[in-house]
Amino acid sequence: MSVNQQAHTGLPYGQPQPGYQGYQQSGYGGQQMPGVHQSQYGAYNGPMPGYQQPAPPQGYFPPLGFPLKGSPASPNSDTPALAPNILGALRAPLPTSGAAVPAAQPAYSQFGQGDVQNGITSSAVQMQRPSASQPFIPGTAPTPVSQPATFQQYGPPPTSVQQLTNHMAGMQIGSSTSAPPPAGLGYGLSTSVPSASGSFTATGSGLYASYSSSQTPPSVNMSHGLPPTSLSPSLSLTQPAFSGPPMSAQRLPQAASVVPPPCSTGIGPSSYPPTAGAPRPPTIQGSPLPGQVPTGLPTSQPNHVSSLPPHPAMSGPPLGPPMAGLQGPPPPPTYPSQSGYPVQQNGSFGQVRGPQPNYVGPYPGTPNYGSQPAPPPPPKRLDPDSIPSPIQVIEDDKNNRGSEPFITGTRGQVPPLVTTNFLVKDQGNASPRYIRCTSYNIPCTSDMAKQSQVPLAAVIKPLATLPTNEAPPYLVDHGEPGPLRCNRCKAYMCPFMQFIEGGRRFQCCFCSCVTEVPPHYFQHLDHTGRRVDFYDRPELSLGSYEFLATASYCKNNKFPNPPAFIFMIDVSYNAVKSGLVRLICEELKSLLDYLPREGNMEESAIRVGFVTYNKVLHFYNVKSSLAQPQMMVVSDVADMFVPLLDGFLVNVNESRTIIVSLLDQIPEMFADTRETETVFAPVIQAGMEALKAAECAGKLFIFHTSLPIAEAPGKLKNRDDRKLINTDKEKTLFQPQTSFYSNLAKDCVAQGCCVDLFLFPNQYLDVATLGVVPYQTGGSIYKYTYFQLETDQERFLNDLRKDVQKEVGFDAVMRVRTSTGIRATDFFGAFYMSNTTDVELAGLDCDKTITVEFKHDDKLSEDSGALLQCALLYTSCAGQRRLRIHNLSLNCCTQLADLYRNCETDTLINYLAKFAYRGVLNNPVKTVRDTLINQCAQILACYRKNCASPSSAGQLILPECMKLLPVYLNCVLKSDVLQPGAEVTTDDRAYIRQLVSSMDVAETNVFFYPRLLPLTKADVDSDTLPAAIRSSEERLSKGDIYLLENGLNVFVWVGVNVQQSLIQNLFGVSSFSHISSTLSTLPVLENPFSKKVRSIIDMFQAQRSRHMKLIIVKQEDKLEMLFRHFLVEDKSMSGGASYVDFLCHMHKEIRQLLS
Repeated sequence: MSVNQQAHTGLPYGQPQPGYQGYQQSGYGGQQMPGVHQSQYGAYNGPMPGYQQPAPPQGYFPPLGFPLKGSPASPNSDTPALAPNILGALRAPLPTSGAAVPAAQPAYSQFGQGDVQNGITSSAVQMQRPSASQPFIPGTAPTPVSQPATFQQYGPPPTSVQQLTNHMAGMQIGSSTSAPPPAGLGYGLSTSVPSASGSFTATGSGLYASYSSSQTPPSVNMSHGLPPTSLSPSLSLTQPAFSGPPMSAQRLPQAASVVPPPCSTGIGPSSYPPTAGAPRPPTIQGSPLPGQVPTGLPTSQPNHVSSLPPHPAMSGPPLGPPMAGLQGPPPPPTYPSQSGYPVQQNGSFGQVRGPQPNYVGPYPGTPNYGSQPAPPPPPKRLDPDSIPSPIQVIEDDKNNRGSEPFITGTRGQVPPLVTTNFLVKDQGNASPRYIRCTSYNIPCTSDMAKQSQVPLAAVIKPLATLPTNEAPPYLVDHGEPGPLRCNRCKAYMCPFMQFIEGGRRFQCCFCSCVTEVPPHYFQHLDHTGRRVDFYDRPELSLGSYEFLATASYCKNNKFPNPPAFIFMIDVSYNAVKSGLVRLICEELKSLLDYLPREGNMEESAIRVGFVTYNKVLHFYNVKSSLAQPQMMVVSDVADMFVPLLDGFLVNVNESRTIIVSLLDQIPEMFADTRETETVFAPVIQAGMEALKAAECAGKLFIFHTSLPIAEAPGKLKNRDDRKLINTDKEKTLFQPQTSFYSNLAKDCVAQGCCVDLFLFPNQYLDVATLGVVPYQTGGSIYKYTYFQLETDQERFLNDLRKDVQKEVGFDAVMRVRTSTGIRATDFFGAFYMSNTTDVELAGLDCDKTITVEFKHDDKLSEDSGALLQCALLYTSCAGQRRLRIHNLSLNCCTQLADLYRNCETDTLINYLAKFAYRGVLNNPVKTVRDTLINQCAQILACYRKNCASPSSAGQLILPECMKLLPVYLNCVLKSDVLQPGAEVTTDDRAYIRQLVSSMDVAETNVFFYPRLLPLTKADVDSDTLPAAIRSSEERLSKGDIYLLENGLNVFVWVGVNVQQSLIQNLFGVSSFSHISSTLSTLPVLENPFSKKVRSIIDMFQAQRSRHMKLIIVKQEDKLEMLFRHFLVEDKSMSGGASYVDFLCHMHKEIRQLLS
């Protein structure tokens, strides 16, 4: 991407938009707005945008001059082949042979049903969970499928290549193979067009430059893997119109070379002189400047409104960089609109756009209520359609990899993206549902790893739920001797162990030690050196399996008791008054029938107990022999003890009538309470002591409403201070107030006591401190700010049901072993560590991940590769001690190009977000942000220097599999933890920080780059989803309804011009003005559109580990500010850069590193 243009001065990096006072700002996070019914803003727990302007952070310079967001440029710019096909370098070449897809497995078109769990349909979330493990019957292990030719090694990237600098215009892809394949995919014209005068030197300017570009389909040479993505230098504001037909969304030929396009109607790229007085910018083809006469006809535009009336001036903040009229030179004179050119979002003449998947027309900002059209501001620079599109990459991966099963038999295979719905066949490596890596081909030496700066990490989800069409891990019982292990490093038997001496000994694949095979395990080898019982033993043929543990793996060499659940309910004034206590008690009556149970068991083995509390604790005896439940009060909270042992933890079925009687009485007993103060630490201590007395592990479900200010251990004070934001003391907001809770967490982990915390705050609650125990015990936090029954009941109850029913391992220890050459050095997630190797978890559920970073401690070899083995020792919900083993083999490389060809950007972003979110505990937020930007610039600069063919410095060249790194990284930088808006509370930031730290890759993917679907494009007669669109306000049309989800919230955005019939069908009201913004669910209406939309929402809810809050947003309504916060490609209210600006900033950083 080139920057041949003059540097201009601008505001510091990170500065918010100039003030737009007088705009009615959204009630955010539940704070009541003047004149608005409070319930409208209840309980929003997700990230929140800031609407007031904070002091500008240092170091960010948004552009002035001609800054408005780019509109589409050349007719070729937006074909679905837009983002280069990501099969090449990133993934394996297109399959040429191999297993066909079974008919029962459809290829989903758009975010198939498995966005988070890759294929769990909504029907899979039933009240009874399927068994997590199945007994292993010898002979039933899956037999291998012959490996398709899909996964072949690549040759080296092309080196002797004519570099195509490709200066920014439409390209035609011919099938001629005369030219060698380009090493850098250029967006724009070929080198035959001279670059415009001048070159932008980024050194020392410290500015963001807004670039301009347009994009073409890539040239492909499958034998070498795809070339990198490059955005090229020559960009111009003089833009002749194209007269040819738009490029269709064609599939590329196997080898294609790029030839310069014929210029339409004889106009060369520089036929127009630059406008008077303007600096001469680089060249681009597209529409003319205001006042110039277009030559040739505009291209036809399917799915695009060809001409919009000029729309009124914006009343809200602008979306792109600030308008030139606000600072800097005045806008140019207004010219009459030329026919055939769509007027873009702010009245400027946009270039004609090629077919954009499912995109009707630009959404014209937030208009005034007057009708005066705004004067057209200056033309835009960089066309957003010319830069890598997440939507396109996701679509391409679905189309290319969604139909073939992913067979794990080959070392170092990069799996399909998390957004692709695919079937996994385990043939010796763990499924990507259990482990995903940042790279599947790791450098052989630490010097090479340091040079590339690509972190080597694995995101491990040991108890992940599999789709119903994939078998859970087999359970292997070796009887008294227990599982077979290496004598030296204690690694467990796995497919990579090498049997020698006729099968009498085996050599460890991790440490090379040779171990005797015990007589009971001996088996002969076949002519290839493989045991003849290879397919009968899961531990020899599969990547994931379980062993039944022997007594030596248990505390005190004694098998554990089944775990217990203790429900601990805050009965202070707030909890009773809001109806929360009654709601919890009613729900528990039925929920206790759905406690987790082992596969074929009639009833759950889990016992339950009940505690209520305010300033004192009330324990309940619910022994089955009693006629009525008995209450015992402990008021000495400084020295907590459990006043009863027998009758506190009981079997649900035996004590059912007593439990129901208790749950009926609790709301009545405390109905007239005036007690507002609560304790917190003694509640956890009581639960832990009860589990200790019962000699079992378990989980506490604590329902809590306020800051614990009553006199007791762990008492807290209100220390919320917004003035600390953007100062060196900001980190204290994320740190706990006291070390008391860290010590308590340590005791809980030792007892196997996991804490799940449900918070219902009406004000500051200090999540950073209260969250310490849930976080370090492997538990979860749920937060419902300004809880109100009518709007939040459904979300809370669904979360509670999922939380109680999900599969959990108790009293767990996880260790990751690696082959010689690398070792696990760092761990991220919700757990406790008392040494450097063992991750200790009082509880680990099926949604939690542990992220592990590896570093070199020796050289690796390309021949042997690198191995990981994750072993999790845990107690099942029936009290069975088990070991779950996951194995993964990776390739090793001596060429940087091989590393960059086998990276996984989604996993990289998951790691970087967790690294940054942990960093804010000890560093200023600005330092953390700069570190992230610097590391990514180094990753991309290393690629440019060592792997890309030589080309002009003005070109931004991105590795094919990392071309989305800038857009995703920008989303992390703009997130509420790292760049909060004025309305984001300290508690929200602490909550999000803890939440993200144990998210899996699919969850971080949609959390940072939300999924945006045009509901009005949905086909009501099919099961498919409408094609997603990019997360930008420019993509919205006033006449459509959109759905946006990010894993915590589902927004339904309704444009002001939506047809009345659609409003009637979806909301059951007659007009736009009658739609209620306070709906928490869509009405159930008997028409195809309503059914379709509700089924889409239900499907998304089923894919997520938490129930998402539904928020109805009407265009031009107050809540639209909140919605816009999630349009992550746009400039954010809190000063975060737009995608276009950030890409330019990254380019500048890379150029500085290279120079």
